[in-house]
Amino acid sequence: MTFFGLPFQDIVFYTLAAILLYAGLRVITTRNPVYAALYLVLAFFTAAGIWLLLQAEFLAIVLVLVYVGAVMVLFLFVVMMLDINLDRLREGFWSALPVALPVGGLMAVEMVMIVGVRNFGVDKVAAPAPHPADYSNTAELGRVLYTDYLLPFELASVVLLVAIVAAIALTLRDRKDSKSMDPAKQVLVKKADRMRIVKMQAEVTKAAATENAEEAK
Repeated sequence: MTFFGLPFQDIVFYTLAAILLYAGLRVITTRNPVYAALYLVLAFFTAAGIWLLLQAEFLAIVLVLVYVGAVMVLFLFVVMMLDINLDRLREGFWSALPVALPVGGLMAVEMVMIVGVRNFGVDKVAAPAPHPADYSNTAELGRVLYTDYLLPFELASVVLLVAIVAAIALTLRDRKDSKSMDPAKQVLVKKADRMRIVKMQAEVTKAAATENAEEAK
């Protein structure tokens, strides 16, 4: 099926790609953080559609369920619940421009070198090959991930672990209202330091003594 001389799949791809670019630009250009989160949700949905065209059904479902259904909903609720002062956030924005421009330019050059025409040219792009009926997208992804890309996968897990530890350390940093504890001191604590057994003489009221005496009879 063709429209205007182009296959229907190409038209769907170009449409989704245009929506994805627009949503990505609006994420970083809109001033309202709630709108930015909603545009990011749109970008995730559109990227999932592109992955479906590439027959990567598992990645598309994971993107929708994990990022849109969990992470972005959490971000959206946090942004809506926090009282964010937008004017204060914009203070000092232009002062970081001398550092942001070289860093952004360097990142753009790196992306062009990696995702350039030399590596992903038109002559190297081909339609996905048809798969047999018993083909499993999830099993194939797991096989490639844990064989060919095992070292990058383990390195990524270490980086995520370091990020988690860094986030906890930043949250529990020394502040006036912080109630953080030192794990080294917790390990060295003994039972006698935390619990003290006090022996007290039992006190029995007259009514209780009378009741106990009657029960004894």
